[in-house]
Amino acid sequence: MSVRNPLRLLNLAGKSLLTDEALTISALEYLPIELFPPLFMEAFCGRHRKTLKALVQAWPFVRLPLGGLMQTPHLGTLQAVLDGLDVLLTQKDRPRKCKLHVLDLRNSGQDFWRMWSGSSVHVSSSSSMVPMAEDGSRIEKPLAPFEVFTELHLKERTMNEFLTYLLKWVEERDPFIHLCCKKLKIVSFPMDNIMNVLSMVQLDCIQELHVNCTWHLSTLAMIAPLLGQMSNVQKLFVSHIHLPDPEEWDEQHIVKITSQFLRLHHLQDLHLESPFYLGGCLDQMLRCLMKPLDNLSITHCLLRDSDLTHLSQSPNISQLKSLNLTGVTMTYTSPELLPALLEKVSATLQELYLEQSGIRDSHLEAILPALSHCFQLTSFSLRGNLLSMPIMEKMLRHTSELPSLSRELYPVLQESFSSQGILQPGRLAQCRTELLEILKDLGRPRTIWICFTPCPHCGDNTFYHPEPIIYGVIQRAAVGMPSSRLPYPTLTSHCDFDLISIREAMT
Repeated sequence: MSVRNPLRLLNLAGKSLLTDEALTISALEYLPIELFPPLFMEAFCGRHRKTLKALVQAWPFVRLPLGGLMQTPHLGTLQAVLDGLDVLLTQKDRPRKCKLHVLDLRNSGQDFWRMWSGSSVHVSSSSSMVPMAEDGSRIEKPLAPFEVFTELHLKERTMNEFLTYLLKWVEERDPFIHLCCKKLKIVSFPMDNIMNVLSMVQLDCIQELHVNCTWHLSTLAMIAPLLGQMSNVQKLFVSHIHLPDPEEWDEQHIVKITSQFLRLHHLQDLHLESPFYLGGCLDQMLRCLMKPLDNLSITHCLLRDSDLTHLSQSPNISQLKSLNLTGVTMTYTSPELLPALLEKVSATLQELYLEQSGIRDSHLEAILPALSHCFQLTSFSLRGNLLSMPIMEKMLRHTSELPSLSRELYPVLQESFSSQGILQPGRLAQCRTELLEILKDLGRPRTIWICFTPCPHCGDNTFYHPEPIIYGVIQRAAVGMPSSRLPYPTLTSHCDFDLISIREAMT
């Protein structure tokens, strides 16, 4: 007998039981545990709400991963399950078989359903497989006999009916239900609604927070204390906070925001887009970091000499794996500031992005010694800067001994433009030939990408659209490859590239 036959029999048994729903409900106490998952799946697919409600009351597992069955939120199914939980909440003594402590509405748990059904549950490719025991450490809390896990993406002016119903149900049953969310995204959501939702969420459950809102600095300061309560957050993304007018600037707002980092003992990744409020006072935030970061991204803002100095001296950036200073205008006067920063992180740095940062030949030449010490470096991007062929050759030679470097993104060189900043195809071809000769002279397999966007002169992202030009033995594999399958898709979503490579045959 094949392994799948017993599982097939369980599925058939589940379908058979649903032919008499009343009898099935009355017999749940006597059903073997193995029948519960296939019976639940059949009841879910057939929208048998009475059976779903009864199954919840007798569920013999700690977790019910309901979200793993729902491609899209279904209000009727949620209502049936929550009705079943309501019955459990009102009972002094639970049914003997029931072990339920966690309702999981996230797009996870497919492994559980797959194990009991013997077939794949159809889910989107982006869904994550979360182990069943992932949150077992939290089920002992006396004030939270039930936990409801969900993913929150607050992006509309009004919430959908699924989330509205869930939040109302949780609010009415506080404190007997804990609403837990590990990943929270807030995108242009009304502040009153944000405060209302967060008042119902167990903030110490949040591990990843994304905030993309056009708030004023005072608004960010107002919500900052809630950030401090997210003591287990590991990844923090904040973007598009308004630059205040000089007369609205308040130092207390900065203190209120940066002081919250003192409570984030597990923070590993910090991404700040357009944090104009940190210019000249970056040290206040750095002093409040409680542990070394793995990834730091500070983009599209103005940093002063003092900020780069404090950044290079901070003990909490000494173990960085990724540093992104894209769009940070380099206005420093001391040439040793950026090299000192790279030396600080050279032992661990794997990714370095210095795009659209106003870097010229003198800046790049100053960092070359430090750059050549970054032996863990895998990705390096300088696109959107204005560089010359001589400094490009120096840079290629300094980095030729970095063993892991595989993603290299560089701008079109200034020799390819006219004095008016217009791209000259003939000059571009000559630069390409010279770069290929440099790679040949270095004598090791290597691929570099020459990025045509954004324009280093005007920042235009659309001024030129070349086809990749490929040299060497990888040509046979790459010619005709659609753009969606070109290498490094995460780095090229806004770029067009000219590929220069050499793959010398090994004999």
